[in-house]
Amino acid sequence: MRPRADQRSAPTNSSRFHQQQELSKAGWVRLRGVSRMDAAIELTWTYYGVPANPLHRTTRRVSLTGPGEAALARFRQMLAIGEELQGELASDDPEPHGTLRVTASVSFGQSHLARAVAGFVARHPAARIELLLVDRMVNLVEERVDLAVRIARQIDPSLIARRLATCRSVLCATPSYLQARGTPTAPEHLAGHNCLTHHYVGKSLWQLHRDGRSLSVAVGGNISANEASLLLEAVRAGAGIAMLPTYQVAPLLRSGELIELLPEFSLDELGIHAVYASRRQQPAIMRRFLDFLAECFASPAFQDLDWRPPGKENT
Repeated sequence: MRPRADQRSAPTNSSRFHQQQELSKAGWVRLRGVSRMDAAIELTWTYYGVPANPLHRTTRRVSLTGPGEAALARFRQMLAIGEELQGELASDDPEPHGTLRVTASVSFGQSHLARAVAGFVARHPAARIELLLVDRMVNLVEERVDLAVRIARQIDPSLIARRLATCRSVLCATPSYLQARGTPTAPEHLAGHNCLTHHYVGKSLWQLHRDGRSLSVAVGGNISANEASLLLEAVRAGAGIAMLPTYQVAPLLRSGELIELLPEFSLDELGIHAVYASRRQQPAIMRRFLDFLAECFASPAFQDLDWRPPGKENT
């Protein structure tokens, strides 16, 4: 409950106080040159006449003091409560609306997620999707992200995950590279090739499987990257062999621009998951978007997600 006027401490500078009262938050942001959250903290601080200073300013930056950090934590709780209430009140609304913040890798976002998002907002005009495509693991809570599409073998057990599809990979290279360096016909031949690797998946070892048996193959090369899109472009330029997801390379394999290597072997499969922090008071837009992604990724329009080379369709 907001205190009565006679219960609040009087500001030390009444004219400044009244000026702040008249300004909108946006105007206060422009006037003070701070973030919206910092502006909200400072306006609330002044309104209630709290003597401690929430912000520490230097000529180069604005940062929160100890009391400001405490206030920020409370503000975030208040925002979360407000969002939960909004979701609860909208739960009976058949048409999803509002904003959903979604993150994914750059390669998957560009190749598949962007198309799915376009289809979702076309079906639900009142919905708005904010996409964050990054090459790192996003902290959903700290960065206020509602949903992550992650490709992984295992998901953090503290998060809720819904499996949407399977991510398969193949070894591939260009015909020009293979003509110059030869085509490997056995896993041990990879040691003599320039193998381009991903920072997080198979950087030094590739796992190959055949007839129920697994083989670890040591690989190395002169290019390593943290994004599959970069490796793909290097492979297309004839730089070497890479392990790449079929959702990226299926069209290039079909066209002959890339050649699959060691097709009698399979590689580790990963799950494509929709990941979120909590089921509590899940808004309608989240539920509808999850169902829509599952529907999309199972449709023929997204067949490259489940693409298998000829001869492996039933394996």
